[in-house]
Amino acid sequence: MSSGDVVGPVDATVVPRFAGPPTFARLPALTGVESADVVIAGVPFDAGVSYRPGARFGPAHIRQSSRLLRPYNPALGVSPFGVRQVADAGDIACNPFDIPAAIGQIEAAASQLLQGGRRLLALGGDHTVALPLLRAVHAVHGPVAVLHFDAHLDTWDTYFGEPYTHGTPFRRAAEERLLDPLRSVHVGIRGPLYSDTDLGDSERLGFMAIHCADIERDGLAAAITRMTARLGSAPVYVSVDIDVLDPAFAPGTGTPEAGGMTSRELLAVLRTLSNVVGADIVEVAPAYDHAEITGIAAAHVAYELLSVMAKEA
Repeated sequence: MSSGDVVGPVDATVVPRFAGPPTFARLPALTGVESADVVIAGVPFDAGVSYRPGARFGPAHIRQSSRLLRPYNPALGVSPFGVRQVADAGDIACNPFDIPAAIGQIEAAASQLLQGGRRLLALGGDHTVALPLLRAVHAVHGPVAVLHFDAHLDTWDTYFGEPYTHGTPFRRAAEERLLDPLRSVHVGIRGPLYSDTDLGDSERLGFMAIHCADIERDGLAAAITRMTARLGSAPVYVSVDIDVLDPAFAPGTGTPEAGGMTSRELLAVLRTLSNVVGADIVEVAPAYDHAEITGIAAAHVAYELLSVMAKEA
C-alpha cells in the first residue's frame, strides 16, 4: 500500500487535456511517486497475431485516448486516483522477433511490478501477453478465476504448429494450472469456430462460456448473475480482448467479429466485479481505429477496472 499523500492526475483546470504527460489519464509516472497500490504498464507486443497486426501500438493509443478521463467515477461512487496511488510504469520492453523470449521478459517485468502487494493493469499488445501476466499473478495469488471477455475462446492448441500465440494463452494457462478450473468464465463469445469440438474442449479446460446470444436472449442482468455465481469469492484476473465489443464500438482490433457487446454493456458488467487482483486490456490496433473510438472504449474499460480495484484495495 502507498504511504503519504496520493499523487493524482494533472489538474485539467490548470493544464489542458491535450497537453501534459503522455501517461494513462495523465497520472504520475511510477518513478515519480514514493510507492503505488496499482501500476499500469504497457506491453507493446503483437508477434502472436494471426490476422491484422498493429496491437504493439495499442498501449500508446489507449494512453492518448485516456486524456479525457476525470477523477470521480459516479457509477461506483469512488475517486480511483484519489483513494489509491495509481501510477504508470511505462512499457515493458520485449523481443518482437522471439515469442518465447518475449514471454519470459514480460513475466519477469510483471513479477517485479507486482512486488509489495501492488496490483497490475496491463495495456496490450496482443492476447499472447495474458499468459506471462497470469504466470506472474499466479506466483503471488496461486490459481485465479480468469474472467475472459472476448469474441473468441483463445483456448486452441496451436496455430501453424506454434503453441504460443494470441489464440492459445488460456489453453497454456490451464495446462500450467494457473487458473481455477471451477471459477473461470468466458463472456462475449460469438462467431464461427474451427470445429464442433471447440466449445467442449474449452469447457474441459475449466471455462464456462456466456455467449453474446445468451445476453441477447436472457438479458445482461442474467449474464451478470451467472458470471458472479461462477466467480464466487475467488481472486479474479480480468482479461479483456477489446474485440468482445461489436465492431461498431471497437473497429480498431485485429480479429473483429459482428454481433458483439456494446461498450455500455461491458462497462456495466465490469462495475459488478470484486476481488480483482490483476487485469489486462489487449488487441487494440490503432491503425484500424477511427476518431479514437476503440481507444476511448479501452480507456474507459481501464478506468472501470481501476475503480473496482480502488474500492477494495
